[in-house]
Amino acid sequence: MFSFYKSNLMRLHIGLIIIFITQSCAELQQISEEISNSGILTEEQIGDGLKEALTKGIREEVTKLTQEDGFYSNPMVKIELPSELETVENILQKVGLESLTEQGIRALNKTAEEAVKEATPLFIAAIKDLTFEESKAILLGSPSAATDYLKSKTENELYLKFQPVVAANFKKVGADQIWETTIQRYNQIPLTEEVNPDLTDYVTSQALKGVYKMIEMEEIEIRNNINERSSLLLKRVFALQD
Repeated sequence: MFSFYKSNLMRLHIGLIIIFITQSCAELQQISEEISNSGILTEEQIGDGLKEALTKGIREEVTKLTQEDGFYSNPMVKIELPSELETVENILQKVGLESLTEQGIRALNKTAEEAVKEATPLFIAAIKDLTFEESKAILLGSPSAATDYLKSKTENELYLKFQPVVAANFKKVGADQIWETTIQRYNQIPLTEEVNPDLTDYVTSQALKGVYKMIEMEEIEIRNNINERSSLLLKRVFALQD
């Protein structure tokens, strides 16, 4: 009789253990699903999401700058004359040569347009090399925090890489000849002070400024518009800041 009770008691213990294990597994599965669905991401995933957003900005917004009149027709990034040439523009207008400065402005913008076509891979590479130690702070920062971070980390290096590309395209589009003619005509006008600005440097700086502006626009759009989050990673990462 004792062995009978002992046997049944053992079966009861085994049954209780099985029930406990089954319930524990179910609870663990539920906890796992809750963690998965909660949007908890690693810092690496958040960094990847920010890099994806910046890359998206380049591929979708900066690419617009490489289209015909991409700079010239966009008032947000159009390259106007540097301050030292405003006098040139005003004087030439007074003597009926305003078409020269307009041609020159178009040439500056065309130079930037062509240069960005060749420089886009530089921007993509720069983004891939970025480390986002402060990725959460960037994510929860200002509307342009990721772009500002990218600019602070890449602007100087990209300028050095971008400047010779601009210089080559300055000649390619004929901007050098247009501005040489324009400035020569201006310098021949009596009582004017001769000018000789470094337009390659100016266009490089202005083109980079336009590129960062377009990236910033896309970042802000992704932050504010859920429909612009075109991948699961973008949706999960930027949901953390909503």
